[in-house]
Amino acid sequence: MCVLNAENHCNHMPEKAKAFCILRRSVDLTIPAFRGRHHGAYLNAILSITCPMVLETALLLLISILMIAKGADWFVESAVSISEKSGIPKIIIGATIVSFATTSPEFAVSATAAYLGHVDLSVGNAVGSTICNIGLILGMVIAIRAIHIDRHSFVRKGAFMVISALMLILTTLDGKLSATDGLLLLLVFLGFMYYNYKVQRAIFDNDGNKSERTPLLEMNKDIFLFIAGAFMVVIGSRILVDAGITLAEWLGVPQMLIGLTLVALGTSLPELITAVSSLIKGHQDISIGNILGANIMDITLVLGVSSQIRTLEILPQSLIYDFPAMLLIMVLLVIFGVTKRKLERWEGGLLLGVYLAYIAGLFIYFR
Repeated sequence: MCVLNAENHCNHMPEKAKAFCILRRSVDLTIPAFRGRHHGAYLNAILSITCPMVLETALLLLISILMIAKGADWFVESAVSISEKSGIPKIIIGATIVSFATTSPEFAVSATAAYLGHVDLSVGNAVGSTICNIGLILGMVIAIRAIHIDRHSFVRKGAFMVISALMLILTTLDGKLSATDGLLLLLVFLGFMYYNYKVQRAIFDNDGNKSERTPLLEMNKDIFLFIAGAFMVVIGSRILVDAGITLAEWLGVPQMLIGLTLVALGTSLPELITAVSSLIKGHQDISIGNILGANIMDITLVLGVSSQIRTLEILPQSLIYDFPAMLLIMVLLVIFGVTKRKLERWEGGLLLGVYLAYIAGLFIYFR
């Protein structure tokens, strides 16, 4: 009878999560009827079945994150190498390929989730990554060591970032991000790419040397790494989406929450790796430009393209909590950078505190 009741309770779930739900529900319904060693034996039997399932999903989640991180690294390095050897101007490389580098995991995961119909995960990943990039990654780096900034570049990139966030909020007030709304975000993305192009052109204006073209046969290694990297990002993204959905169902939490936290942190690994490496080498200013650019592209490119695949329904939670939190942490960063030429350690601590408070709020009010 308990198992029948459990099946009725779990019928609405996908098959992969249904088995776990039935087992968990059976325990809830049956345990009160057991006492002593029978209770313990039954519980041990249930755990012996469910624990491997949970561990398998956790392992797949870890493998997918590592695949995405390493695949993105191979993809970018080989793309830059092929471009240079093909004689493509460094201006184009710097304004496009390098800018796209750290955003490729978020792009692949959100686009895959949108294609599979998991729009909450698609939106949660992109928005969660922007919050994670500033609050957790940048906040941690600044809290450890103050960062001197290039005010001219910071103000312009910061303005692009805030405009992107405001554009997202305004276009989703009706509870969805349509293909038309996505085109507006993509226009902002093109504007940012043009700005990058102008900056790169100014940097390389004095470089009169033209790259010599390398024969295609001598680029075998680069081509292999390019294809292998792209393949790992795409496959890793699919595994990450599937594992994230399964984990959300097993834990009984919304897909949006998994997207905003676990998946967002996983796809932000390139930014985290860059930030830690820059901190160790004493070049934290690199982290600032990298994260500002990544956040702009997370909103404009990632969500802009995802909305062309499928209309993205926006949950009330996003409108009243996630989007305001995203805008708040962005505005705080810009204010800290504009008022001085240096981001102080206490400001990093505050950004980190805002992020932790945001995560706590997610689990308290939206679980």
